[in-house]
Amino acid sequence: MTNTGRHMSTKFIYFFGALGGLLFGYDTGVISGAMLFINKELNIAAGSFANGFITASVLLGAILGAAIIGPLSDRLGRKKLLLTAAVIFFVGAMGSGFAPEYYVLVSSRILLGVAVGAASALIPTYLAELAPAEKRGGIGTLFQLMIMTGIFLAYVSNEWLSPQGMFGLSSAVGWRWMLGLAAVPAAILFFGGLFLPESPRFLVKKGQVDEAHKVLLQINPNEKAVEEELHDIKLQAQIPSGGFKELFGHMSRPVLIMAIGLAIFQQVMGCNTVLYYAPTIFISAGFSEHFALQSHIIIGIFNVVVTAIAVMIMDKIDRKKMLTFGAIGMGVSLFVMSAAMLVLKAGGGNLGSWICVIALTLYIAFFSATWGPVMWVMIGEAFPLNIRGLGNSFGAVVNWTANFAVSQSFPMLLIAFTPAHAANAEGQGIAKLFLIYGALCFAAIWFIAKYTIETRNRSLESIEADLRSQAHAKGYTEEGEPTSTKPLSN
Repeated sequence: MTNTGRHMSTKFIYFFGALGGLLFGYDTGVISGAMLFINKELNIAAGSFANGFITASVLLGAILGAAIIGPLSDRLGRKKLLLTAAVIFFVGAMGSGFAPEYYVLVSSRILLGVAVGAASALIPTYLAELAPAEKRGGIGTLFQLMIMTGIFLAYVSNEWLSPQGMFGLSSAVGWRWMLGLAAVPAAILFFGGLFLPESPRFLVKKGQVDEAHKVLLQINPNEKAVEEELHDIKLQAQIPSGGFKELFGHMSRPVLIMAIGLAIFQQVMGCNTVLYYAPTIFISAGFSEHFALQSHIIIGIFNVVVTAIAVMIMDKIDRKKMLTFGAIGMGVSLFVMSAAMLVLKAGGGNLGSWICVIALTLYIAFFSATWGPVMWVMIGEAFPLNIRGLGNSFGAVVNWTANFAVSQSFPMLLIAFTPAHAANAEGQGIAKLFLIYGALCFAAIWFIAKYTIETRNRSLESIEADLRSQAHAKGYTEEGEPTSTKPLSN
């Protein structure tokens, strides 16, 4: 079902196009609170492999989902796969909420992960292909705004559905509601998604030019601009769909390197460890458990506000400048926080403790305004049309693999860096580890300068045309084959 009538609001299209991000954020954020009660209910030892795998299972499922969704979306369309992801979200949420034992819970969490990974690969592509060039950054950032909103809602549900929360649910029931509530936005996404248009780029690839024309007019009422854009899309849609040969070919190589680097750096700069372990950091800085848990909700609100600001400024500042500014701010914040934690003494509550809180909050602000949204936007808009689904899928797989590696290694590295006998030993371990993450922030600046391409205010077709021209200028075809018997020097 493709709805291409002009009556549909573009706000409706972009809202439901990005809504999968809310499920992405909720399902990855809610487990931090639910685990407090799952361990007791299912008799799982804290710190055991089984305990850790409940969280890690979503990340593994996300790698699988990101890997399969891109090639499928190139063949079946963005809309059909978005609806499929909504169904998987619903089934996974219900399975998690009603899980009678450990293996059913883990299986449901893996299924949820598949939907999360699918959303991360699919939604940036879908939004990039629907948005006008001058608005594409802001619209693409809606995905990250939805993720942060989902994380915030997860923190709120963790608080309200706990035994001490607003609804005072028992520990045996509360965690089931925490996990199962994700089924509600999943159902909303499915029914709203039924009315979404298909990507005009995909429609042209399938020969449905009139339908694509209607969708483009729905987004941009300027007939002349639509005709020009449709002409460019038709020219590039004539290129046969590509596979891994084209993905690793000479034409796509600059974008592929950029996607891999941005996906890895976004994780190794410590973003998820800070978000996941913020309460632990606050406690190590000398604050109470109550303060730490309440601060998690405040951080969630702050994330949403800063990301909303990013939506408004995304198309006014070059992507590369935003990434560079963000990396500097994140690196400095981590260095300041690490220095403050190294001089703290057990029992905190002094000036150093508050410096830690302020530095961590600034770190999150820089991430949420820059690297959080910009990485997904740039990967979503940079790959050529004939491998766009595959390319975005590959970038998402790399990102989720890096996420898994960083998340799993953090507890082990924390133990390794924590002194055996020292005041505030865990705080010192966190400080040393974050010095490494801070150094990687500055390494990212070098990568941005050397390996990223600017995509702001450029049509998807002009980005692709430049890639093709660069490949031909160097004596190569798109697949990396020489255009003559003697290719030009690199």
